Amino acid sequence: MSTPYPFTAIVGQDDLRLGLLLNAVSPAVGGVLVRGEKGTAKSTAVRALAALMPEVSVVPGCRFSCDPVSPDPACPDGPHAEAPGVSRPARTVELPVGASEDRLVGALDIERALSEGVKAFEPGLLADAHRGILYVDEVNLLHDHLVDLLLDAAAMGASYVEREGVSVRHAARFLLVGTMNPEEGELRPQLLDRFGLTVEVAASRDTDERVEVVRRRLAYDDDPEGFAARWAEEEAALRERIAAARALLPRVVLGDGVLRQTAATCAAFEVDGMRADIVMARTATALAAWAGREEVTADDVRQAALLALPHRRRRNPFDAPGLDEDKLDQTLDEAGPQENNDGDDRPDPDGGGDGGGGGGGVPPQADGDRTPPPGSEGADDTPSEAPGEAPDAPGRSTGAEQRPVAAAEPFRTKMLSVPGLGEGAAGRRSRARTAHGRTTGAVRPQGALTKLHLAATVQAAAPHQRARGRSGRGLVVRRDDLRQATREGREGNLVLFVVDASGSMAARQRMSAVKGAVLSLLLDAYQRRDKVGLVTFRGKAADVALPPTSSVDAAAARLESLPTGGRTPLAAGLLKAHDVLRVERLRDPSRRPLLVVVTDGRATGGPEPVALAGRAARLHQAEGTASVVVDCESGYVRLGLAGELARELGGTAVTLDELRADSIAGLVKDVTAAGRAA
Repeated sequence: MSTPYPFTAIVGQDDLRLGLLLNAVSPAVGGVLVRGEKGTAKSTAVRALAALMPEVSVVPGCRFSCDPVSPDPACPDGPHAEAPGVSRPARTVELPVGASEDRLVGALDIERALSEGVKAFEPGLLADAHRGILYVDEVNLLHDHLVDLLLDAAAMGASYVEREGVSVRHAARFLLVGTMNPEEGELRPQLLDRFGLTVEVAASRDTDERVEVVRRRLAYDDDPEGFAARWAEEEAALRERIAAARALLPRVVLGDGVLRQTAATCAAFEVDGMRADIVMARTATALAAWAGREEVTADDVRQAALLALPHRRRRNPFDAPGLDEDKLDQTLDEAGPQENNDGDDRPDPDGGGDGGGGGGGVPPQADGDRTPPPGSEGADDTPSEAPGEAPDAPGRSTGAEQRPVAAAEPFRTKMLSVPGLGEGAAGRRSRARTAHGRTTGAVRPQGALTKLHLAATVQAAAPHQRARGRSGRGLVVRRDDLRQATREGREGNLVLFVVDASGSMAARQRMSAVKGAVLSLLLDAYQRRDKVGLVTFRGKAADVALPPTSSVDAAAARLESLPTGGRTPLAAGLLKAHDVLRVERLRDPSRRPLLVVVTDGRATGGPEPVALAGRAARLHQAEGTASVVVDCESGYVRLGLAGELARELGGTAVTLDELRADSIAGLVKDVTAAGRAA
């Protein structure tokens, strides 16, 4: 077994270490989500925490780590007789992104359950993690149904496995830690709320600190055991401090004054529900215990708010998590007793303790409630006209590059879906064969049986009962009789946006509306769990502004800064999109693409631009790519070029008005070939 990197040897990352240590002191805090760029010691810190956790006493031979003092009465391996327990280190169990549902929650032997009436249960990762740490790296890439199961178990402290009337329940209380890189996609707001705390991490920009990080890492790689031995004393001291804080925790008093401050803070920042209030109260109590105090102070409440509230204020995928600290201080002053506020606006969140990197730095926050517009990267370096300003004059030249304009207000769009039945990743857009959904039939299982079709299994076994010597009431079932249920649900697609940024689109009012429409489609893609990509074309060429990714935030950022002007190389845009889709089919062949071309349909520049665009469009049609053209043409006189492009693509065209879900045009549009409707 490899020697883990010592927790106390981690350089900097005070907020990350504090968030983990508070959960070690009080697992009731609800876990921690660590957000940050790659290479910032996220995984290293989580794996190092296990060595600091107190040992657990378990019932000998119990696969579910029951406590011998109070064993679980419903334990599948029980009931347990009174016997002395055995001690073992706390476990860190890692959940791979590609894990199956059975690997997470465990699996029942359906054949034995039907034929013998016994609950033959193989525990999963939730059972292994009981009374330890469950670590999910890249939690934002985990399938939704696995995240739901994981967070339900974390909230209830138990895991339930039910298959066709046969059920098993076992305790599953663990410290949940998730890490993620926001560039690879965000978690849904509902799932963000289920993590108790969140911390933002980033690599230090201090040269001396970076040098120390490299020096320690190289020393560890050269001699892991020797390096760990040099930090053994600090590790032991921090382990003792965690144990002392755990022992002190039940005696910590949460007074009415600080409880009122907690509630006032959650109300002032308009967080949804009551979970934030409860998490803040538990976190403040853990902070007091960590500092060795028996009473929670206003400083504890402030630090708890900085850890528990930022991710709960994120209302849509383009909002940056953050907290206005001036508003926080004002709220605490107004709600709390004056004697708790000594004028120090930057309290020591570690409560004066000094043990082992307890941290306590304030997480880097966005600029309060003044959330920058999507893609602005914080500050507005180049001012641009507002969407409502007058458009360019008709006679003005559009050949030169123009400054980016802001997107209009997004709206709810119609659902655009790929026709047919796919088999891609679970999502919410197009029909597909999935592990979850309505049952549509039954087949013989190719591997392990996961979803039993009971009626089909009984029907297959019934004709053979006499030959098998059935004498009692039970049904004699053999392996060949078992039938796997086939289910139909929804899949996520690859939505590739091809956006016309040429001079014909550059009138400010029009481009603002176009960006608003694309932003609305990006929001829809986020909610339906799609991958997205962005190709733009203008001047003489097309560019891949954003390769296919799960991060719609990145797509929104590129869209916001998109300049316009020049000719309209429509063919170049379609050919660039063809290249992107060709590569993605090799990388992820099961994920079906949806091509969304946003243009007025004009093609200029080069010899025979219209004919060349038509040939490029027919290339997509020949490969069966589902497509939709968002017609951005405006004015009383319309040429209908976007509709012609849609026919060449074998797709359909919608206007900006028809794209709205509440438009008079009204119905959900499937992306089908125009010729099929003819």
